[in-house]
Amino acid sequence: MNIKDLKHTESGNFFLLAGPCVIEGEEMALCIAERIVEMTDKLKIPYVFKGSYRKANRSRLDSFTGIGDEKALKILRKVNKTFGIPTVTDIHLPEEASMAAEYVDVLQIPAFLCRQTDILVAAAETGKIVNIKKGQFLSPLAMQFAIDKVVETGNKNVMITERGTTFGYQDLVVDYRGIPEMKTLGYPVVLDVTHSLQQPNQTSGITGGMPQLIETIAKAGIAVGADGIFIETHENPAIAKSDGANMLKLDLLEELLTKLIRIRQAIS
Repeated sequence: MNIKDLKHTESGNFFLLAGPCVIEGEEMALCIAERIVEMTDKLKIPYVFKGSYRKANRSRLDSFTGIGDEKALKILRKVNKTFGIPTVTDIHLPEEASMAAEYVDVLQIPAFLCRQTDILVAAAETGKIVNIKKGQFLSPLAMQFAIDKVVETGNKNVMITERGTTFGYQDLVVDYRGIPEMKTLGYPVVLDVTHSLQQPNQTSGITGGMPQLIETIAKAGIAVGADGIFIETHENPAIAKSDGANMLKLDLLEELLTKLIRIRQAIS
């Protein structure tokens, strides 16, 4: 799979990375993937199924982290084989890159790790598309250096993702100037809508969120030229085992995507 397969489409639509925060089981992953495939096929939106095989950056030791690396990665591969769609997952250590690359098409670098040279180089060496999330502490144009580490390793299949900037101790804001700024770096730019609405570092140790603003954030991202949209979604966010506070209910996704297409067409 090549990055051009996502960005350059006959429909002219943005591309979509969407799925649950973490793989909770095979049935839920296949069910979510099937429903989103139906939507994106109808709307002609290039689609990548997202699911973390493990969550390594939880606030509390008792937080759910996954069902087992190999088990979750095999589910991601089954999603790919069943629906013929690419998949994306996070990696957290350099040695995870080659392991995850055997199962998925896109390796995602978490925002907190976007400056870690070893993990960027390891991801690049797999030849897979590397999606680098912009650190909550970085300026948009500082992402040039993260990109350089991947490209200079010999891999030009790169995209970068905006996911909000730290605003005080327990909030994030999206500076929409950053999307056109990062596009000048020459690689596709994604807006991670749902993580941009996180409210981290709560005293409970459980991240909060503002899902009521998902549509607002997504519309603004498309309006300023985002190439792709990242949305975590679940059939019932209230019982999701990770990041339920800022996920979109799956039943609401198709209507949102339809509105975003209208905005994309209006600015084209």
